[in-house]
Amino acid sequence: MTSVLDVDVIDDPVAAAAALDPVRSRILAVLAEPGSSTTVATVLGLPRQQVNYHLRILEDHGLIQMVEERRKRGLTERVMLATARAYVVSPSTMTEAADPIRTDRLSSRYLIAVAARMVREVAQLARLAEGAGRPLPTLAIDSEIRFASAGDRAAFTDELAAAVTTLAAKYHDERAPRGRWHRVVVAAHAIPPTASRRTDHG
Repeated sequence: MTSVLDVDVIDDPVAAAAALDPVRSRILAVLAEPGSSTTVATVLGLPRQQVNYHLRILEDHGLIQMVEERRKRGLTERVMLATARAYVVSPSTMTEAADPIRTDRLSSRYLIAVAARMVREVAQLARLAEGAGRPLPTLAIDSEIRFASAGDRAAFTDELAAAVTTLAAKYHDERAPRGRWHRVVVAAHAIPPTASRRTDHG
């Protein structure tokens, strides 16, 4: 059975350019489900020859894969499927990798640089783990909170920082012979007005 990732990171500049092309991005959306050039052409209202051209480019960059060959009216029809349901383009494909060390820690750009580094590093580790046939242990906590005031937000920040510092001091071990370094990132930001919010807070 063909494996399709829920989300994949594109970290090759040429592949990113291929995926960001407006027509190809629409093709990738259609190929979230298996489809042929004829299927895609019908959905998007494009000539099949034009669709075939874009399919070849997407396949060359590993963004779609063939899942089946069908005989139809004496011809062989290739059924394609996107390799992931969604893609994230690594910021490092656009320019030099963002480095939090060179960014003002009190600025919003620092959080962006940290997030970019996380995308880059976790994608690299995920590929190594998949190649070795092993799971990649990670931890992510995603929650929402509505503060009544700026004072409450500041108090929450102080308590959270103290709790993380206490836990880090408890479990950090410089001398463990089989220990492995991990990054711990704690971040909070306002939710943009256009972003969807969960309503199942119970």
